[in-house]
Amino acid sequence: MDFPFAPRARARTLDVAVGGDTSYERLSAQDASFVLFENAGSPAHITAVAIFDSGGRIAEAGGALDMDLVRAHVASRLHLLPHYRQRLATSPFQGHAIWVDDPAFDVACHVRHAGLPAPGDEARLKEFAGRIASQPLDRTRPLWELWFVEGLAGGGFAAIAKIHHSMVDGVSGVGVLQALLSADRHQPLEEERPWAPRPPPGPLEFLADGVLGGAEFSASLLREAASALASPRETLGRVLGGAGAAWETLRGGLLPPGETLVNGPIGAQRRAEWCSLDLHELRDLRKRLDGSLNDLVLCLVAGTLRGYLKRRGAKLRGTQLRVIVPVDMRSGPVDLRVGNRVSNWFVDLPVGEPRALRRFERIRAQTRQLKRSDAARAVDGFLRLADWTGSKALTLLGVNFVSLMRPYNLIVTNVHGPQFPLYLQGAPLREFYPLLPLFERQGLAIAAMSYLGRLSFGLSADWDVVPDVHELPGLVAASLAELHRASDARR
Repeated sequence: MDFPFAPRARARTLDVAVGGDTSYERLSAQDASFVLFENAGSPAHITAVAIFDSGGRIAEAGGALDMDLVRAHVASRLHLLPHYRQRLATSPFQGHAIWVDDPAFDVACHVRHAGLPAPGDEARLKEFAGRIASQPLDRTRPLWELWFVEGLAGGGFAAIAKIHHSMVDGVSGVGVLQALLSADRHQPLEEERPWAPRPPPGPLEFLADGVLGGAEFSASLLREAASALASPRETLGRVLGGAGAAWETLRGGLLPPGETLVNGPIGAQRRAEWCSLDLHELRDLRKRLDGSLNDLVLCLVAGTLRGYLKRRGAKLRGTQLRVIVPVDMRSGPVDLRVGNRVSNWFVDLPVGEPRALRRFERIRAQTRQLKRSDAARAVDGFLRLADWTGSKALTLLGVNFVSLMRPYNLIVTNVHGPQFPLYLQGAPLREFYPLLPLFERQGLAIAAMSYLGRLSFGLSADWDVVPDVHELPGLVAASLAELHRASDARR
């Protein structure tokens, strides 16, 4: 919602320094929400699996990884990733989640080494990725790990990244990927830039934060009130448009969907699955169907879940699954000091509809309406208001509302990745699969990301709720084939 008395642009982190000796950064409301969502059964980290071909200087002659070189390379890129040498803390007066420098930071604690047991096939890599995704991050250290895995069948190696959601979303995740890798196959190893941890903040810094934040709130309120009074028609339009967008979102949240076979009490153990499709084929199909690539991804997910529920004997007639679809709200370059800058759509997937084209048309109609109503503004406006006021209570209100209402069955995200080759010290990145965290009673999450002419699906599942997640890649292919047949028949 575009609040008429809220500033239109504001930095999402607040640097506070007294005397130039100490400082810290406050998490944005959205970044902090993922800290609050996390519990023992649902760790809030994003996992990603990158598969590299042999080559470059990373792998030694016998195929073993040169971990000294790997760690030296990662250390040389950390100046591009501000929070990767910081840990979480809490301000004593306002109770805000903050980033403080970790005086005990050691890159070797975060860049780790593992090997797959023979035969090192894809099934064992998926099992290992699921095991990594199941383990929560250590809250006393910077919230990321990077596992380098050797022993893959056919050569090459994998890197499994695990990063807390408070530090990254889909779009900023692409930024992290490009910060660690290079488009230059012959990229030289750079020297690590000097870094010294700043002293921990003291009471004066936190008091200054509260005073400065309150002063900024009052000054912004006065400026925006004056601007609103100077242009009443524009202000009225913004209020009405924001109210419409808020109702569009609130209506979806107040009418939670029924639970399905992919919903239920979740535990700590995760299964990982993935597959990929030809991106050029998908772009051609979405043009024939007169929709967006995101519409096509959602339709493929709908067909996949229809096939899955049908196999498990669920009643399909009239069934809909509501998915939450993240929407990027950035208007400029990605700032890696800000983990998340997204809003959300609620989209009902018509899995009970037997006709593939009709499923696509119903999804397309919803996304077009969401674009016209600018529904993503509502969630974004609420988060901006929480940032603007510095109110932890507003962030808690949003987290508690989602936890109580559970207004969606699962998350489906689609991120546009780089369409040019990337390298890690000369080793080419071949495939990349994102794996989302699971939240309460959500046993499945689906992430799609394009890279170098492929669209890859990463499927995260609770061990018990969706024990047969390995069936989904075949159902994705079947859903695509069904759409092709329907499109060809119509032509």
